[in-house]
Amino acid sequence: MRTRVARVGSILLVVVALALVAFALWANTPLSPSGEALAALTSDAGVVVMEGPWITFLPGAVQSSTGLVLYPGGRVDPRAYAPPARALAERGFAVVIVPMPLNLAVLAPGRAEAVIAAYPDIETWAIGGHSLGGAMAANFVSRRQGMVDGLVLWAAYPAAGDDLSAREDVAVLSVYATRDGLMTEEERIESVSRLPAEACWAAIEGGNHAQFGAYGAQRGDNPAELTAVAQWAQIVEATAAFLQGLGDSVSGTSFTCFEGES
Repeated sequence: MRTRVARVGSILLVVVALALVAFALWANTPLSPSGEALAALTSDAGVVVMEGPWITFLPGAVQSSTGLVLYPGGRVDPRAYAPPARALAERGFAVVIVPMPLNLAVLAPGRAEAVIAAYPDIETWAIGGHSLGGAMAANFVSRRQGMVDGLVLWAAYPAAGDDLSAREDVAVLSVYATRDGLMTEEERIESVSRLPAEACWAAIEGGNHAQFGAYGAQRGDNPAELTAVAQWAQIVEATAAFLQGLGDSVSGTSFTCFEGES
């Protein structure tokens, strides 16, 4: 009997080990950055790009006082968010993309804390992310009160356990696409009750889920009705207006949603 139990236990251990190896291989084969994303990683007079523990984009001509920590979507190479991150830096904001263990932000939702500590000169911080990255950014806000001034959700929403509806200390922007095949309109509407009533909303007509980054098509998504470049422009426009308003608010001006809220 003991021999049989030991044999069954050994088999179960092998099965679990194989499952873990398969999961690690799956997670470590993320959606790859496009050529546009790789090209956006080059420094010039307008933007300084640094790759190390994080991928940092700093304005080249001005000292930024407002920063955005950006969490990548699940199983997406963090470099894939270089085009919108670079465009935001060109607008005068510091943007720090945070790589995640096994390319899954759920495994390290607190990593923004080290970023914020590394840039003490930045007065105003927002945290955000795409898809799973956005959900984990909301998790960061939920569990670390007072560390950031804003939350930016790109095709994302807080999990049920991260209700932010009563939070008055954090401004929120939710950018969503009408052709998103992975975050449905029903999910978005359901998530409204988890966000502050004053949250800002920006709809990208004809945009899809994958074009919040630059990594090509994604299984389960809908085809977009506009180019990736056009979608990035709208994402950047909404996010830059939000960050500008956030910085003004922290400086003493009342915060209001940018024109085009819904």
